[in-house]
Amino acid sequence: MKFAVLDFETTGTQSVGEIIQVGLAIIEEDRSISRVYGSYVKPGTPIPPFITGLTGITDSDVQDAPELDEMMMELVPLLDDVVLVGHNVAFDFHFLQNALDRCGYLPFQGRILDTIDFLRICFPSLTTYQLGAVSAHFGLTHERPHQADSDALATALVLLKCLEELYSLPLLTIQRLNELFADEDSDLAWYFDGLLHEREMETFQPEGELTFYRQLALAVGDWTELMPPREEGTGNPAQNITFEEYMEEVTLRLKETLPQYESREAQEIMIHEVITALESDKHLLIEAGTGTGKSLGYLLPAIYHSVRSGQKVMVSTHTINLQDQLRERDIPLLTNVVPFPFKAAVFKGRGHYLCLRKFEHKINKKDFASPREEALTAAQMIVWLTQTQSGDDEELNLNGRGGDFWETVASDTDSCLGRSCPWFRKCYYHRAKHEAGIADVVVTNHSKLFADVKAGHQLLPAYEHLVIDEAHHLEDIAGKHLGMQMKYFTVAHTLTRLYKDSKSGQLPVLRQTLQSSGSEQAAEWSGVIDRIYPDLLTVKESWDALSDKLFALLPERSDAAAGEAGQLVTRLLPGAQPKGWEEIAALENTLNLSLSDIIRRGDKMLSEMRESESQSSSDSLVTDIGGLFKDLASIREQIRFFMNLNDENIVYWMEGSGNYRGKSLQLYAVPVDVSAQLKDLFFDKKKSIVLTSATLSVDKSFQFMIDNLGLGESAEQGRLMTALLPSPFKYREQALLVIPRDFPSVKGSVGDARFVDKLVHSLAEAAVATRGRMLVLFTSYKMLRQVYDPLKEELASQDIAVLGQGVEGGSRSKLIRRFQDSAASVLLGTSSFWEGVDIPGEALTCLAIVRLPFQPPNHPLAEAKAELLQAQKKNPFMKLSVPQAVIRFKQGFGRLVRTAQDRGIVIVYDTRVIESYYGKYFLYSLPGPKMEHMLTDQMVPRIAEWLEDGSVS
Repeated sequence: MKFAVLDFETTGTQSVGEIIQVGLAIIEEDRSISRVYGSYVKPGTPIPPFITGLTGITDSDVQDAPELDEMMMELVPLLDDVVLVGHNVAFDFHFLQNALDRCGYLPFQGRILDTIDFLRICFPSLTTYQLGAVSAHFGLTHERPHQADSDALATALVLLKCLEELYSLPLLTIQRLNELFADEDSDLAWYFDGLLHEREMETFQPEGELTFYRQLALAVGDWTELMPPREEGTGNPAQNITFEEYMEEVTLRLKETLPQYESREAQEIMIHEVITALESDKHLLIEAGTGTGKSLGYLLPAIYHSVRSGQKVMVSTHTINLQDQLRERDIPLLTNVVPFPFKAAVFKGRGHYLCLRKFEHKINKKDFASPREEALTAAQMIVWLTQTQSGDDEELNLNGRGGDFWETVASDTDSCLGRSCPWFRKCYYHRAKHEAGIADVVVTNHSKLFADVKAGHQLLPAYEHLVIDEAHHLEDIAGKHLGMQMKYFTVAHTLTRLYKDSKSGQLPVLRQTLQSSGSEQAAEWSGVIDRIYPDLLTVKESWDALSDKLFALLPERSDAAAGEAGQLVTRLLPGAQPKGWEEIAALENTLNLSLSDIIRRGDKMLSEMRESESQSSSDSLVTDIGGLFKDLASIREQIRFFMNLNDENIVYWMEGSGNYRGKSLQLYAVPVDVSAQLKDLFFDKKKSIVLTSATLSVDKSFQFMIDNLGLGESAEQGRLMTALLPSPFKYREQALLVIPRDFPSVKGSVGDARFVDKLVHSLAEAAVATRGRMLVLFTSYKMLRQVYDPLKEELASQDIAVLGQGVEGGSRSKLIRRFQDSAASVLLGTSSFWEGVDIPGEALTCLAIVRLPFQPPNHPLAEAKAELLQAQKKNPFMKLSVPQAVIRFKQGFGRLVRTAQDRGIVIVYDTRVIESYYGKYFLYSLPGPKMEHMLTDQMVPRIAEWLEDGSVS
């Protein structure tokens, strides 16, 4: 099989663009690259500046180049009897066919393959399939990205890497891949059919250290419930070593393992405070800024205390990313430096683990909602099974459709067969649960922590000691989990999974299974299913009607309460039903009765099937459908809970988008104050809880967190310790904070024309002085959009790119990667960019904060919290709004200085920090940067002077 790997550079999109460069790499049957052809092509129009910026190709480069017909005379002979390959090949193929047509050639009618498809299948865990990043990951030659000949060669090398991987997979995996695509009339199906025939002829078949079970090749083997011994010998390995001796040994080994390791005062204090809290059964609030080494600061004492006392320590993180960081970086490091063996486990929410039974059923039945896309996702996962030990979805690079597919094969409580499942001994979730049960330290996340509380402590192993990282999120996470949230599509997707049409959905699959089962009751059960079909459609219609009616209660336009996404928001007050509520309640009652009837009939049928000995072939399907009926019952109860509007301690509200109306509806019912519940569920029940974050204090005080998290009584009883750690960075040398004191003020979420003009001009001047490398933080997406276009226009002549969240498209991580890869750019971001963004080094030199990050005061939750404080004769602004904004402000400030070598400027355009009586709380809460306020026209010279002033001493 001979491949021709093609790449075009063009002046624009498929509809209007012209070819300006071609690259072609020929791969022979022996998988050698025999030729790389490249040529500029003279277009009929000038090359747009954007294309020149992307490719580096200028009008002068193509001035004397061959015209299209000349180039095609050289290219066409190279395409004879080849399989055409490209990276996103549809783009290049479109231009090829157009060029062939324009130059009088017949269309290309050979086979076409896409390296993105091959990468997804062969390397399912790659974080990106972008050509440059993939080339860098594998160390492949790619000297001139976005130059056609270089791109074609790089794509050819990527294809060879994929072929190498395919030939190393076990034959069983290739067979399963071939089965997935067998029903497709596609070139990918053709390729895998040919690959299978070729592989079946081989005498040697690679198997590696894999397990073969039920027609799948797996990297994971059976797990055992036996408790493994720590090591030979008796006694507790930490019993005969004091904590001081332990830390001396750890420090010595850290210096041997990491030559650059240096002891940090803040980390040493943190380690001492955490071990004191754990051993004295006290709670601890400890603020540890960037650079402290916070993870080791709590993991080292947690390991010692757990092993020595025999009592498990639970560690909870806010994000899955931090959980993975602890697993992949910190725990392996500590395994090498802790002077005795210990067991650490990472345990996530159940939906993060693959259910092998569901996946087996899915690929055997090919029950795909979107056959082409879901077959590709299933192919990714078949290969991934030969690699993964954990079955954790975070290892997979799934697109949007892939995420939908995952939901249908993820582990869940309601459909789990437990020990009767044929996959139980290989089950990823039960393995993780078992490992958490025998571990000394378990790393979980806040969502799992609260899910465990709601499930009656059935999800996590018992623990008395808890470390909560990123604890400034605890109140929000508690509210979400102790209340309810219902999205339109939660209901719609559940109904669709049960029944989409006569061939799609779990119920139609069950009906088909019954028809071939020969069971005496098959006809009766099929009749029940037939009668449920129209009832499910009626429920869907009722839910649509209810959603539309509820959506109609939302305001026609969003206001400041809507936040950055521009969603519509309205609050519903207990005991004060809005106009037309009776009709809405009647719709909900009809929906409730219909759901109850479906669930009753469905559960009765499933119960009969479980008791029937002849239905063993559909056991797993019956379990899955039973789980979906339980989901419907939960949905029914949650909607009824929301509609009752009868709890004064709950704030009820709805959100939606004007573009999608009822289909965008989200219902919320959240406790106004979670402090009493946190006190009851955690601080009164657990021996010791350590809460840490870089942002827990306001004006050097922890009182806001003490009040909001329910720690007041612990403080009164002397059970609460607090510690504000010194910063490890030299902030007066590393950070200059400037405030243009004559800058105009702005009210509302949208700036007036004068404010936007001044802001754009100032940002542009500062960006020129810093050569881009600037992150601009907004509190409103609307204002970001107001600034984006004029700022982009003003900086175009300076070759400084402007990237905007929600404007450019792509995820936060992709935007950050583009920002870091760009020589000079400005990145505009809103809420998610205020924290969790790590851009160390010279990629980020200037941070601009447009407005102080106050929450919209008329958002329903903020409004309800303010009402509660007013009822307690407290000032909501000073007790709630300011502390929340200060913590957010500190998070934003923390984006600039990430290492001891970083140095840069923070511009605060909101003059309230120096003009208002509360502004001092923002400035005094920062870790000591050099602060100056000046006239706006003095700011850029001062920035330039600061940057020229040298490095950190």
